[in-house]
Amino acid sequence: MGYNVKNILVAIDDSENAMRAVKYVGTIVGTSQGFAVTLLNIVRYPSRDHFPDSSQWEEACVKFEQKGKDALEQAVKELVACGLDRSAINTRIVKSHGTSIASEIMKVQQEGGFGTVALGRRGVTKQEEFLFGSVSNKVVHYAKDCTVWVVE
Repeated sequence: MGYNVKNILVAIDDSENAMRAVKYVGTIVGTSQGFAVTLLNIVRYPSRDHFPDSSQWEEACVKFEQKGKDALEQAVKELVACGLDRSAINTRIVKSHGTSIASEIMKVQQEGGFGTVALGRRGVTKQEEFLFGSVSNKVVHYAKDCTVWVVE
C-alpha cells in the first residue's frame, strides 16, 4: 500500500498536549493545497469493576465518548482557524477494547495509508514511562513507512 505524506493522521485526546499537536499541524499545513487531515480519538472505557452497577458504568462510557467528540470538535475549529479548508478535515473515533492506544493509532495509520502521524507528548517521567509506557514512544517504535511528528 502506498502511503501519502500529505495524508496526515493526528491522534488526539482532550489534553493541552494534543491541542499543541493540532496547532502544529495547522501551522505546517495551513493554507497549503493537497493536504488531508484526519483527527483520531481513541476512546478507552473505564473498567466495569469500578462501578456498582451497569447503568453507572454505561453513563461513564457515554461521558468518555462525549469528551472525545468535544476534543475532535475543538481540534476541527483549530485547524480551520489555521487556514485548512473544512472539507480537508475528517474525524474518527475508535473504541479501544483492551489493546494499547499506540497499537490502535498504528492500525488506523496503516488502514488509511497515512504517510504522517502527529501526536502530542504527554511529558511523563522516565519512571512513569517505564512503569506505564508512553503512547508517543510506542508510536515512534511501531511506525513503518510513515513520518511521525511528536509535538511537545
